[in-house]
Amino acid sequence: MANAASGMAVEDNCKLKFLELKKRTYRFIIFRIDGQQVVVEKLGNPQETYDDFTASLPADECRYAVFDFDFTTNENCQKSKIFFIAWSPDSSRVRMKMVYASSKDRFKRELDGIQVELQATDPSEMSFDIIKSRAL
Repeated sequence: MANAASGMAVEDNCKLKFLELKKRTYRFIIFRIDGQQVVVEKLGNPQETYDDFTASLPADECRYAVFDFDFTTNENCQKSKIFFIAWSPDSSRVRMKMVYASSKDRFKRELDGIQVELQATDPSEMSFDIIKSRAL
């Protein structure tokens, strides 16, 4: 499925794994652009934590990721929200940042059920506290 705006295709496996994440099969999925298509790079099992997820993101390369965040509301209700995170570290190459930025919206539309979007260029911009505040 080609992306007219950026020429980027989305591998079918990306959508299939996202559907499985919605059914609680995975805690997170990290996607990367490989050539002219978005592919699954890593799947996090349900027992993995937010720290495991952030440690899986490369320090100097862009990625897309989805994270299924479980939390308790102020009313003591168990909830979960699916975050879409566009990881674009300052240290990554300019061309890579441009490709990821131009393909993001089209890729995100392929993943039906994203509840919160976050753009991060530095680990501090996606700290656990920020994720939790965006979920509530």
